[in-house]
Amino acid sequence: MSIVRFGVSLEIELLEALDNYASENHFTNRSQAIRQLISKNIVTKKWQCNNLVAGSITLVFNHHKRNLTKKLTDLQHDYHDMILSSQHFHLDKDLCLEIIAVRGKAYTLTELADRLIAIKGVQHGKLTMSRAD
Repeated sequence: MSIVRFGVSLEIELLEALDNYASENHFTNRSQAIRQLISKNIVTKKWQCNNLVAGSITLVFNHHKRNLTKKLTDLQHDYHDMILSSQHFHLDKDLCLEIIAVRGKAYTLTELADRLIAIKGVQHGKLTMSRAD
């Protein structure tokens, strides 16, 4: 991959916002920040266009909740072709964190995440998607 240099004209407010973004995210320069913003935009478009994406579904739940782990497992089996792996962590005596690695069409992964997060007893859930190509 070759690097191309180009000039950019921005209003002072946008330049300050870019510098703040670079600083907050520990980028060493504006170029890295701009690359990240462009990549993020590409991923978002792929997500919205129902392209093939990869990502993770993160869930926090109380494992004592009746039938919760069975419901989570059963639903994951319904989407077995999209689930690459899952990791289960014990946060304390009651709370668990589960991270599910996924790959598939953006809409279907969103559907899976929404269904998992909606199960009674899941305290928090989040889907994160990225490029798969």
